[in-house]
Amino acid sequence: MNLRTQVLLWGAQRASAAVLAFCVLVHLVTIIYAVRNGLTAAEILARTSGSVAWTLFYTVFVVAIAVHAPIGLRNVLAETFQWRGRGLDLAMLILALTLALWGWRAVYAITAA
Repeated sequence: MNLRTQVLLWGAQRASAAVLAFCVLVHLVTIIYAVRNGLTAAEILARTSGSVAWTLFYTVFVVAIAVHAPIGLRNVLAETFQWRGRGLDLAMLILALTLALWGWRAVYAITAA
């Protein structure tokens, strides 16, 4: 892998980590709020259903996960097993797409009107 690609992956890893930190914080605060106010699952879904704001928030969360996790795992696999090249790149692309698909299905499930 050339230096430019390594720098781009490093930047994407750090940027997605920052986005994830914010998203996890918002998500945890939301959970604490819901639990403390005794909201049921039905009440939570009623609040998220059809909400553009929650749809956008959780879509950003999913994109950050789909970027961050494969890059990190790619580095671990390359360092631990000396796995490099197109096979590793393809496996991580498949992982990224799978995470994105599963995440978007979850976002749809909680925000679809």
